[in-house]
Amino acid sequence: MLRLNEVKLPLNHTEAELPAAILARLDIAAEDLLGFTVFKRSYDARKKSAIVLIYSLDIEVADEAAVLAHRRHDTHLMPSPDMAYKFVADGAQLAAHPDFQRPVVIGIGPCGLLAALLLAQMGLRPIILERGKVVRERTVDTFGFWRQRKLNPESNVQFGEGGAGTFSDGKLYSQIKDPKHYGRKVLTEFVKAGAPEEIVYVSKPHIGTFRLVKMVEAMRETIEALGGEYRFDSKVTDIDIEETANGRQVRAVMLESGEKVVTDHVVLAIGHSARDTFQMLYDRGVYIEAKPFSIGFRVEHPQSLIDACRFGPNAGHPILGAADYKLVHHASNGRAVYSFCMCPGGTVVAAASEPGRLVTNGMSQYSRNERNANSAIVVSISPEVDYPDHPLAGMELQRRLEEKAFELGGGTYDAPGQLMGDFVAGRASTKFGAVVPSYKPGVHLTDLAQILPEYAVTALREAFPAFDKQLKGYFRHDAVLTGLETRTSSPIRIKRRDDTLQSLNTAGLFPAGEGAGYAGGILSAGVDGIKVAEAVALSMAAAQAKA
Repeated sequence: MLRLNEVKLPLNHTEAELPAAILARLDIAAEDLLGFTVFKRSYDARKKSAIVLIYSLDIEVADEAAVLAHRRHDTHLMPSPDMAYKFVADGAQLAAHPDFQRPVVIGIGPCGLLAALLLAQMGLRPIILERGKVVRERTVDTFGFWRQRKLNPESNVQFGEGGAGTFSDGKLYSQIKDPKHYGRKVLTEFVKAGAPEEIVYVSKPHIGTFRLVKMVEAMRETIEALGGEYRFDSKVTDIDIEETANGRQVRAVMLESGEKVVTDHVVLAIGHSARDTFQMLYDRGVYIEAKPFSIGFRVEHPQSLIDACRFGPNAGHPILGAADYKLVHHASNGRAVYSFCMCPGGTVVAAASEPGRLVTNGMSQYSRNERNANSAIVVSISPEVDYPDHPLAGMELQRRLEEKAFELGGGTYDAPGQLMGDFVAGRASTKFGAVVPSYKPGVHLTDLAQILPEYAVTALREAFPAFDKQLKGYFRHDAVLTGLETRTSSPIRIKRRDDTLQSLNTAGLFPAGEGAGYAGGILSAGVDGIKVAEAVALSMAAAQAKA
C-alpha cells in the first residue's frame, strides 16, 4: 500500500472526483488503481465560501515500485506504515507460571479501560477495581443529581464505569506524538465496541455520551470474556508497600470493605478527581509533585453564531457538522487564556464529586444538535507561582474555589453565572438575554469575579474582547458564563520512570492517564493505558525470567 497525503477537493465534490484526483496525482491509468481507503479526512475553512476537504489515502496500485520511482519528488507520497498492533508478551504463558499474580487496574475510565483490555487480550486476566457503579446505574445517579440536586460522591460525572470521559463530548483527537500508532489501536477497539466507523478517519472524531455508554458496556463484556474480573463499588483506601533491600515494592491493595487484594502490579488509572486517593498515596510516601492546570468558566454562545463565524455560507453542511473553535490570548499580566474542551451543540453539566463543592464540565451527544455551543475558557496557573507550598496545594486550591462557587450559587448546586458583557464591565448580572444557559439544576446570576483570584479575573476580562478579533461575534454581551471550571487536568503528577513506567520510588505501581498527569482527554488516556499495560507485561516477564 502507498500513503498519499494532501489530496484536496472542494467540499461538495462528487464521488468520482476522488479516484480521478488520485489518478492525476500519481499519473497512472485507471486500470492501475486497484483500490483505496481514506486514512484521514480534514478540512480547510480559512476561505469560508470555498471550504476544501483534505484527504490522506491508502492506495493499492499495480506496480508500487514504478509509481514511487516516477513520483519520487512528491513528498506527500510514501509507503503506508505498518499500523497493526503487536502484543509485547505472551500473557498466557506468564499466567501459567505457579507464582503468577493477576495485575490490578484501579479505575475504569478511558485509561484503565484500555489498560484492562490490553492485559486481558494478552491473557493476563486483570482484576479491575472501580469505586463507582456500572455505567447504567451511574447514569441514573448522575441524571438524578442534575434533576434533583442529590449528589452521590461515589457515582457521578467523575466516578463510575467509563470515567469522566463518559459524560463529555467524546472527543477522540489529540496532539500527542504517537510513533507506534497506539491511537489507531484505541480507535479500532472503540469501533469494535460500537463507535461509528468514521472515527478512524475524520480529523476531529467524537462519539457523544449515549454512544459512549453502550461502548463501555461492550468493552466490559469483551474484557470479562477474556478472563478479566470487574469489581464495582470497590474503593481502594490503602496500598501495602513493602520496604525491601532494593527499595519499595507494592504487595497488595486494600478496599474500603476490608478486603485485601494481593498483587505485585497495580495500574493506577484513578482520574483527575480522586482527591482522597491522592492524599492516601502521598501519606504512603509515593512520590508526587504539583503540576500546572487551569481555572475559569464555561462559556455558552448560540451554536448558529459559531457555525456562521467558522463556516460562513457553508454553515450546516453535513460533512462539517457543528463548528468548534480554538482560541488563545496572552494577557498583559503574563497569563495565558485559552479555550478548552469545546463542545459544539452541547450542554454545560454539573460535575461535582464532593459535597458542598461545585464544578462544571461540557457534554454533547453524537448529533451535537443542542441550541448552544459551550467551552471552558480558562487561565493557566502553575505551582511555581500560584501554589508553591505543597505537592497537594493545587488540589486544595481547587477545593477552595469550588466551595466559593457552591456558596455563590446559593448552596443548592445551582451554578453561579454572569453575562459576558457584565463580567467584563465589572457588574453583577440580573437577567439573561437571548442565550439561555443549559446547566442543570439551574444558574444563579451574580458577579463571578468573587470566585477567581484577581489575576485570573483580569486576564479573562482582557481575553473576551480580544477573542472577538479571532472569532467575530464572540464578545457578545449576553453570552453566558457559568462557574466554575477547575478540572481541566490533574493538579498533581505521580511521577514515573521513563524506562519501566513504574512509580519513581515504588516498584509495581504504574501511574497512568490523566490522574497521574500523563494524559489529557480520552484518546491520549487510552494510549497511555496501552503503554502502561505493555510495561506491566514486560515487568512480569522480567520478574519470571529472574526467578
